[in-house]
Amino acid sequence: MEDILTKLDQQMPSITFRDVKTTTSAKNSKATLLSHKDSYCVGDHLIVRLDLYDHLGKRKRYGGDFLRARVYSPGLKAGASGQVEDYKNGTYLVNFTLFWEGDVRVSILLIHPSEGVSAMWAARKKGYEKIAFTGKFLNGTSEVFTECGFNITTKEELCEYLDERDQEAFYCVKPKHVPCDAFIHLKSNNRPMSYLTPLEKSLFNRSNIGVEIPQTFGNIRVLSCNSTKTTPREKCAVGTSSPVPSGFVWQAQWRPAFCATSRLSTLDQINACLKGKLIYFMGDSTVRQWMEYLTRRVSTLKFFDLHGIGKLQNLLAVDMARNVQIQWKKHGHPIITAYDYTAKDHSYVARDIDKVAGDRDTAVVISLGQHFRPFPMELFLRRMLNVRAAVQRLLLRSPDTKVIIKAENIREMYIDPERFGDIHGYTQYLALRGIFQHLNVGFIDTWDMSIACAVNNVHPPEEVVGNQIDMFFAYIC
Repeated sequence: MEDILTKLDQQMPSITFRDVKTTTSAKNSKATLLSHKDSYCVGDHLIVRLDLYDHLGKRKRYGGDFLRARVYSPGLKAGASGQVEDYKNGTYLVNFTLFWEGDVRVSILLIHPSEGVSAMWAARKKGYEKIAFTGKFLNGTSEVFTECGFNITTKEELCEYLDERDQEAFYCVKPKHVPCDAFIHLKSNNRPMSYLTPLEKSLFNRSNIGVEIPQTFGNIRVLSCNSTKTTPREKCAVGTSSPVPSGFVWQAQWRPAFCATSRLSTLDQINACLKGKLIYFMGDSTVRQWMEYLTRRVSTLKFFDLHGIGKLQNLLAVDMARNVQIQWKKHGHPIITAYDYTAKDHSYVARDIDKVAGDRDTAVVISLGQHFRPFPMELFLRRMLNVRAAVQRLLLRSPDTKVIIKAENIREMYIDPERFGDIHGYTQYLALRGIFQHLNVGFIDTWDMSIACAVNNVHPPEEVVGNQIDMFFAYIC
């Protein structure tokens, strides 16, 4: 964990500022196309140089800005992300792969200036207070409510819910005359506080988030040139390294750049893929969305009533005739929601993985991240390192089991950035790639897919979810 944190600290800027006018201005900055040509071939690289300036028109002398780069063709429903290289002196190079033929546009957004990134990274380290958890305990026939969380400062007696092996702990203030085992429900709300100064907060007004950097080079003409440079030959398989960008969307369909897929376009093909499969979806609502999509797409998959309540209840869907079983279970603390959910069946993903027997027809999909964004990075890292160890144990006892790591989706620009902004998701995404890079798992880069599709929605529309599931099918079928 210390190694990962040190590496992230080196990547994140550390800047103090006294005047907003000395922070990066998207509108004053410049995007220049290097080695401009009248036309390009499919498979060529397009290099754009960024020179960033502040609001006073002065050249920036350091890097660390949070940028999002994309090439796209609206008429073709096509898009791909670009790779940003930071020279740490106010200059950036953005490398785009030209994956398709046609007129292509370039979009480069300044999500946050480096001064804002620095403030966010420092603020994230300061504590667990941004989210308030309320626990419900049963006292005979009456209910008692009390404060819960990861780090409670009080002289009152605490209930400690500790996973000793994995050093995962959650606490509640113990209600008087009520045992700790009577903990039944949990919910949360955003505590009205901030670790940012008023000056720092001003950088995160909605009008300052996701501002386009101007460019004058217009559309890029891309010809086919009979190129096969962007057509991968090897079939998608677990253990294959996923590059950045990991692919592109074309005619609203995702096409990975590193492996070949055969799209399951008919219900018969999907049923043949799923036949005899036992699938575990473990994590947050972005992977629950996969289960909801599948049960809509495959009419013979029927939900089995597990007598739960609300959106966060465990889900089980079965197709008895084809011997298919798919289940979703929420990950362990933290779950951030204003709605009550049961704590009675609480378990951490690493423990759930330990219960999977595994075989060639078993698949496990793991997706964590969104609910960890408001807390110090150590919480996410500890959890994912424990998940990694559990995946290693699973693959030792059952090497044929397919394990898929799903990255986070990018989310709404207007969301509270200090708690849930994508800068927190991005640091988690970088850590996630590093943690699982040498394991025999499949990696579905939904972060990259979200950028390619320009979908700023934690729960993306159906066609984007369908593309994510097509990648899942590519790994398991």
